[in-house]
Amino acid sequence: MIKLAAITFAIIIIINVTYNLIFAEKLENINKLLMLNNKESIDNVKDKIRLEIEKGLNKDNILNEEDKILLYKLYLKIKNEFKEVESK
Repeated sequence: MIKLAAITFAIIIIINVTYNLIFAEKLENINKLLMLNNKESIDNVKDKIRLEIEKGLNKDNILNEEDKILLYKLYLKIKNEFKEVESK
């Protein structure tokens, strides 16, 4: 009987630790996203975005080479599509 209780207690602890390590943080992040209708939450997100922009501006290169190439190709494609609109 004591062995069964000890095994059950150990399983409960393992499940609890697993939940807290894996799922709790992810659920907390989802809850933060769902709370964006709150003015304070919106202000916090704005502040975080501003801080990240400031960090990026202080760097020598904001983008890595792969991102630069990808954005340049996107720019050229959009530019060509605008040329098609102008010609019509």
